Formats: sequence, C-alpha cells, structure tokens
Amino acid sequence: MTSGLMIAAPRSGSGKTTVTLALLAAFRKRGLAVRSGKSGPDYIDPAFHAAATGHPSLNLDCWAMTPEVLNNIAHIATANADLFIVESAMGLFDGIAAPAGPRGAPSELAAHFGLPVVLVLDVSGQSQSAAAIARGFATHDPRVHLAGVVLNQVASPRHRAGIEYAMSEAGILVLGCLMRNASIALPERHLGLVQAGEHGELQQFLDRLAALAETSLDLDAIAAAAAPLAIAPSTAQALPPPGQCVALAKDAAFSFIYPHLLQSWHSAGAEIILFSPLANEAPPDQCDACWLPGGYPELHAEKLAHAETFRSGLSTFATTRPVHGECGGFMVLGKTLIDAQGTAHPMAGLLGHTTSFAKRRLHLGYREATVSRETLLGPAGTILRGHEFHYASLTDAGPDAHFAELRDGTGQSLGLAGGRRGHVTGSFFHAISRTDP
Repeated sequence: MTSGLMIAAPRSGSGKTTVTLALLAAFRKRGLAVRSGKSGPDYIDPAFHAAATGHPSLNLDCWAMTPEVLNNIAHIATANADLFIVESAMGLFDGIAAPAGPRGAPSELAAHFGLPVVLVLDVSGQSQSAAAIARGFATHDPRVHLAGVVLNQVASPRHRAGIEYAMSEAGILVLGCLMRNASIALPERHLGLVQAGEHGELQQFLDRLAALAETSLDLDAIAAAAAPLAIAPSTAQALPPPGQCVALAKDAAFSFIYPHLLQSWHSAGAEIILFSPLANEAPPDQCDACWLPGGYPELHAEKLAHAETFRSGLSTFATTRPVHGECGGFMVLGKTLIDAQGTAHPMAGLLGHTTSFAKRRLHLGYREATVSRETLLGPAGTILRGHEFHYASLTDAGPDAHFAELRDGTGQSLGLAGGRRGHVTGSFFHAISRTDP
C-alpha cells in the first residue's frame, strides 16, 4: 500500500522544493517506487519532480478541483508507488481569505488525504524562536498532523544545537538539518524557477541533492512518518479533451500544460501530437483541435514573429477547426506582443488584442470562468476553475467578442475576459478543472 506525506513551510522561499527534490532523488536511489505531487497551481516545480522520480508529477488543488477529481488524480499519481510526496505551495495554511468552503490551502489537501506534514523551516536570523513557530503550526488545525521539521539555512553547529534543544522541549521531532549552501539553490526568473528542461546539469544537481539527503536528513524517520493512503475510487475527469486528436504546442515558448490535463485527455482516448512553433512548425493537419499553452513567448517574440510556416499554418488550421490559447498562447494569438524593451512584434493576428511587457504588472490569483459561447472547453455556461499568473498587460483589447466572464477566488466579479473570433478563443486564464466533470 502507498504511504504519503507533505513537504510544507510557513512561507515561500523556505526551501520546500530543495527538500522535496532531495527526498525524491534519495528515495529513488534507495530503490523505492516514489511518486510526487504539487498542491495548487504550479507548472515549474512538477517538472523538477518528474526529473527526480521518472514519472509525471500531478497537481492537486482543493479549490479548483472537486473531491472526486482530487481522488481520481491522486489514485493515478500513486499507482504502483511505495511513497507519495506532495510539495505544498506557499505557506501550509495560505489560501483564499474566505469564511467558508475550500480555500485552496495546502493544509486542506493534507487533511483530505491524511498526509502527515514535514515542515521546512528557514531558521536564518533566529534560534529557539523556531520552536515556537513549529509549535504553532502543530496546533493550528487539529485535522493536520505535523510529523516533524527539517531545519534549513543553519549557520553553525552551535546554531543547530540551540534550535534542536528548543524543539525537544516543545515536543517537535527534528527530521533533518541543512546547513547554508549556495550550491543547492535553483536559478529563478520572473515567473519562478528556471524550467527543469533549461537546467544544464539537472541530473548532476539531483545527484548532489540525493547525497545531501543521505547525510543531512533522517530518511528512515521521514519514510516511517508517512501514513498509508486510502483514496476513494473515482473516475471524475478534470477537463474533457478539446478534441480526439489534439495539436499541442510544446517548446521553450510553450511549456505550461498541466500533467493532470494531459492524463485526463489520454484517459478519455484522445491522441496528443506535439509541434514546435519555435521550430517553425504548423499544427499537424490530421488534428481536429489546437491548444497553445502558456510559457515564455515574450522571451522568443522575435523568432515567433518570423515563424511564417507556423503563423500561416495556424491561420489555415483555424478556418475549420478550434484553436485555444492560454496566457502565453493567448498573447501569440493576438495582433502584437510588445517585449520588455518596448519592441512590438507581430503575432498570429487570429485575435485582435495587443499585450505588453514594457511595464510589468503582476496579475495573480484563482479565477472562475463562465464560458460565454460553446468552445472546445465546453458549451456555453460551462464553469471552469483555474488561475492567472502573468506580468504582461492587455494594452488593447481589440474588437473581438469576449471568451468568458471571470470571478476571483472569493466570487467577486472581474468582468469579461479574453477573446473569441470564429473558431479561435483565448485568455490569460489557465484552466485547472471544470466544476461539473
């Protein structure tokens, strides 16, 4: 039977991803069938997880997914696994500030699946006070069991001894200690970590983390802390496939597609054929739908602007078959993309909007979208839950009809969003799941 646990922290930047990758790599080297998941909306961390385990890492989100969809995804993610490790997003109890209903907090996921929590504490700038933080997390929600803590950014043996003494007095188990080490930091850019596929020495990096875990983490105690998982069976799917044969853009400019969506589409019998706009490839003609996911088109705007085969092939495809773009894909479907230096690049022009990185502004948060007309995501009135995370701004909405009406995670209206023209739709909204799968 599969056992599971969650790696969490009081806040982002505490070292959750480093500890998670170290554990995944170390347990795999020990011969365990280890699998992973990520709480909340995140594309980048799961790709690192997949590199460490050799298997897709699936997202689990208590706000965006129904309990039935959660159970189905977790059941698939843990198939034939000895150990299932879920990395939390942000802080353990961070979610929507709402009085009732799911908030999307990692703690809700831990409670739903009965996952014991290993708390990663960045103890730089403190000593015994770290025990007070751990005690607070241990008692904040009786549904959530704190298995112990991993101390990160420890300055010296004396620093470690003072914290461990206080943890012992508080009845908190210390499961490992990582000293300050700049060599295990992952590179970052404006949407988070640099992607796994762009990390030049990823396997060597994972090997170093596995060795570090063997010497600095109590792997036996961490494995023993994991709890057996009893997942209620379910066949509920997050999102039906957009077609029976889907052309999916996939390269350095288009890389943000949730593994759980691909799994859902595959299980429904859809064929997915990859193509690369950066390699000037058009969507394959045998496909009956095209999906342009998010990514970093702003870093490749000039090359995309000159990819004539891609642009003309996409235009031809869209005359008879549906095309949908999410976030970066939406930007490429528009008329113009203005990069961070203020240079305007012509895009596909299948929608009439202009997006710009010249003045960065963060757009971030859960979103609920009600589709205005029948599209490849569902009939009119379909309700989707997902999120936005981008720094680009819409500087000219263009003349197109809107794609959907948006609300934020608390139900507040955000107005009309996206564009729709003929068979083409798109918006900054990333779909995670339908509410009526």
